Amino acid sequence: MRSHTLNKQFRKRFDSPRLSAEEAARQGRAAQLAWEKMPEPGAAVAFLNTHDEGLGGRPIDLAVASDAGLRAVEEAIAARDA
Repeated sequence: MRSHTLNKQFRKRFDSPRLSAEEAARQGRAAQLAWEKMPEPGAAVAFLNTHDEGLGGRPIDLAVASDAGLRAVEEAIAARDA
């Protein structure tokens, strides 16, 4: 009985909603593009997770939310790369 209780403590909890296949694909596309265009250590993660005034939100959230959000993030990454 004790073993069962100990194992239960270490199971991951998924209390937050999981991404749909489309949302996960958009998230992956935004992350991949950011890493390709921002190879400096931590640059892509910082860009994706920091509020961007021009975009009006965190790029990763916008990309996950809609195709239009992903396009806006792709354009912002391209503009930074130019």
